[in-house]
Amino acid sequence: MTIHDTHPFADPNPDPVRRFRARVGGVVSLWTAGQAPARAGLTVSSFVVAAGEPARVLGLVDPDSDLRDQVEGTGRAVVALLRWPDRDLAEVFAGLAPAPGGMFAQATFVATPWGPRLERATTWAGVVLESVVDVGWSALLTCSVEHVEVGDEEDPLVHRRGRYQRPPTVGDR
Repeated sequence: MTIHDTHPFADPNPDPVRRFRARVGGVVSLWTAGQAPARAGLTVSSFVVAAGEPARVLGLVDPDSDLRDQVEGTGRAVVALLRWPDRDLAEVFAGLAPAPGGMFAQATFVATPWGPRLERATTWAGVVLESVVDVGWSALLTCSVEHVEVGDEEDPLVHRRGRYQRPPTVGDR
């Protein structure tokens, strides 16, 4: 065994999909699809990122959701990772909080080729639908990744055991 002064798995030019996947564990994502006025969105914490060629994002969504219908209709979606300040927005897209004017009126979204993207989201992927399979009480969306942007995630929105977990502050680390 050799002891190194650097991380043995550090890569100076890591694959952006691997960097995206590394930020997923327990993080709440916002899946959005469609173009105004026909847009849909849903918070999803049951998803995984699989590296490969192409990389894939697999998400479990409500089979009766507008999101499923919109993704099947357009064949595309945006998967954005949410941050602690987005917890109220997550509640809106989960259908647990009121949304005067509609879900998309609660924040600024920008159009992308894959659908609407939360403007303040720094880590997100543009995906293309490959298949939809009913699994238990959910629909499994298997999507290939066409585009990834990875930003700093100092305060991810983590959902564990039915509630949001506040990330540690700088002094707690």
